[in-house]
Amino acid sequence: MTTTVRLGALAQLTLVTALLLLSPATAQPGDVAGAKDYPGIGRFTGSVITGYVAKDFDAARLQAAPFKDGKAADERRLEGRIVRIAYRTAPGPSILEVSRNFENQLAKQGFETLTACDTDACGGIPFTEAIDILPVPQMWVDGFEYRYFAGRKAAGGREIYASVLVSQNNQQITAQLTIAELGAMENRMVNAAEMAKGLGDKGHIALYGIYFDTDKATLKPESRPTLEQIAQLLTGQPQLNVFIVGHTDNQGSYDYNLDLSRRRAEAVAAELARSYRIAPGRLRTAGVGLLAPVGSNATDAGRALNRRVELVAP
Repeated sequence: MTTTVRLGALAQLTLVTALLLLSPATAQPGDVAGAKDYPGIGRFTGSVITGYVAKDFDAARLQAAPFKDGKAADERRLEGRIVRIAYRTAPGPSILEVSRNFENQLAKQGFETLTACDTDACGGIPFTEAIDILPVPQMWVDGFEYRYFAGRKAAGGREIYASVLVSQNNQQITAQLTIAELGAMENRMVNAAEMAKGLGDKGHIALYGIYFDTDKATLKPESRPTLEQIAQLLTGQPQLNVFIVGHTDNQGSYDYNLDLSRRRAEAVAAELARSYRIAPGRLRTAGVGLLAPVGSNATDAGRALNRRVELVAP
């Protein structure tokens, strides 16, 4: 009888431990629109995603060692695909508990520890100021109480870095996971001649040099070179009218993506009319969301191909 009770207690302990581990990498109720966990890592159970930014090419700062004499001892600037995900838990767990779960999961995925430290050992407030953190209220950091982890692994012939900063705000634990998949920037520039050829040969051409922040329809300054080439094409061919069509990947709901793609196409047309004096009547817009993929939405690479703006000949 005693043995049965002891086995039952062990089973209960195993179940509780499993519930505290990171949950599967899927979007969950309460997450910000378009957010998802990083594949293979997941989240601490009961957390919601409060901030999410994924860029095909960006830069991130990683501290591979604690500060020494108040200054960075091993700061690395990482370039490639950068994913930043901020989480918030309900009151209950400790900073250490949440951090350890992330650290253990990263170790299972093959990440070797570069550094793992707590507030004073890391370098206090100056240390947190030397890390790229999503802005408040997406991510909250208490410079007097936090834990930081950084790791590295090699996979598929490339380096991947991960960092986790865990802190708290009003008894809720906040955490930011940053993944940097190192790689060279893909040349996405298409000039006016190539646009004309694509329209003539296929009736459409995909443009990957037009940039928006995640879940927004505001053009970023980096889009200017491609916009200039569209304007050059249209100025050089006064008889040419085009459809500007927005496309998204499958992250988020159907209706959300349909609306986002439409607004992005409209933003491109508005900028061409405002800054480049292209007659609005020559620019018709549409958004088709996720309905015309050119890559598999099951992979990051495929989703990157699907997020695009196309010029289409009438």
